[in-house]
Amino acid sequence: MRPVLPGDVAAAGCALLHAKTAARAGLMRRMLAEAEAADSYRRKTGCAHPVWGNGSLMAVAMARPRAREPFLDDPEYCACMALVFDALLARSNTAARRIF
Repeated sequence: MRPVLPGDVAAAGCALLHAKTAARAGLMRRMLAEAEAADSYRRKTGCAHPVWGNGSLMAVAMARPRAREPFLDDPEYCACMALVFDALLARSNTAARRIF
């Protein structure tokens, strides 16, 4: 997956906000897996993946239905953003364990 920027997090948060609460964790895992697969495809072919884009989390999130981005004090949006950050931390910790 390409490096994650603030726009990637916001786009993923809006995709999660559009989903039902019970489906959000699974959707976040899927988006990360799709971004990984799209980035691998991009590196191998030199082209963006036809469905999942260029390997960024934003490209994967923007390919899905999304809620309009609310203000950052919206409690449900905060929960979605926390889910995004938790997933990124878990991914980072897993990658760090593979290195050592």
